[in-house]
Amino acid sequence: MKPRHPAPLNALRAFEAAARCLSFQAAAAQLFVTPAAVSHQVKRLEAWLGVPLFRRGHRAVALTREGEALATSLHALFGQLDLALDRAMDAGNADLRVSTVESFAAKWLAPRLHRFHRDHPGVRLRIETGDGHAVPGRDGVDVAIRYGRGGCRGVRSERLLPAPVFPVCAPGMAGDPSRPMARPSDLRHHVLVHDASAEGRAGVPDWRAWLDAAGATRVRAAAGPVLGGMHLAQEAAIAGLGVALGIGPLVADDLQRGRLSRPFGLALDNAYAFWLVRPPGEDAPPAVDAFCNWLRHESEASR
Repeated sequence: MKPRHPAPLNALRAFEAAARCLSFQAAAAQLFVTPAAVSHQVKRLEAWLGVPLFRRGHRAVALTREGEALATSLHALFGQLDLALDRAMDAGNADLRVSTVESFAAKWLAPRLHRFHRDHPGVRLRIETGDGHAVPGRDGVDVAIRYGRGGCRGVRSERLLPAPVFPVCAPGMAGDPSRPMARPSDLRHHVLVHDASAEGRAGVPDWRAWLDAAGATRVRAAAGPVLGGMHLAQEAAIAGLGVALGIGPLVADDLQRGRLSRPFGLALDNAYAFWLVRPPGEDAPPAVDAFCNWLRHESEASR
C-alpha cells in the first residue's frame, strides 16, 4: 500500500462537526472559524481520502455512504479523546459539568439538588444553562439534559421525563367569581400568556391546539403577550398576568406548593420530552454514573 502523509487532524475535526450538524455554518460556530474554513478543511480531507464525504445541495448538505461511516467512527473516537484529555487535566478532581436549559434547571433540577449533594458530597456539580447544544464528552460537558425529540447523533440518550402541556394560573385567578373559569370557553375573559419557545415546533402544543382539543374554538388563541421562554411564561402566570400553558415537570413543584393552580384537567401529549444525554460507550467516570442514576430515581419519583 502506498504510504500516506499523517492524517489531517484539523480537517477531521471540521468534518466531524459538519457531519454532526449537517451544516458548515453551524460547525463553524462551534469551532470558532468561518464556514469557508470548514468547507476548505472538508475538501482537503476528501482529497486526502480520495472519496466524496458530502453531497452538496443549494442550501443543504448530506453525507455520502463513505461520509456516514467515517462520521460514526469519528464521533466515538473524538469523544474518547476528549474524555481522556479531560481526565488527564482533572485528575483527582470530582467536578461534574451538566448542561441543560434554564427552565429545567430552575424549576426541576435545582429544587432537588440538595438530595444529590447529601448522597454524593464528594462530587462538585457545575450546572451550565443555555440554548446551545453542548455535546457530552465534548465541549467540556459530562452530562446534558435536553428538551426535544431525542435521537441525537453521536451520543447516548434516554427519555427522562414526558412533557405534557396544560393551562396553569395563579390560584386566586381560578377562584375569582367576577371572571369565572369553570369551562375552557371562559378563557375568553382572561389573558393568555404565550411561550415563544413553543412557536414553530411541530408536535409541541400551543394555545390554539389546546383550545381546539378542549372545544373552545371561539376563544382568540393569538391574543395575549408572548414571553421568551417556558420559565418566563410560568413566572408570569404565578404573578397573575394571565393563564399560561405549563409543561408538566416544570410546573409540578409550583402546583404542589400552591403557587400555581390547574383550572382544567385536559393535558395534551407533547412530541418533545426531557432527555438524558451522555457520551457514547460504557466507560464513564463514577460521578457521571452516580448523577445519571440519581436523575433516573428522581424522575421516577416525580411522576
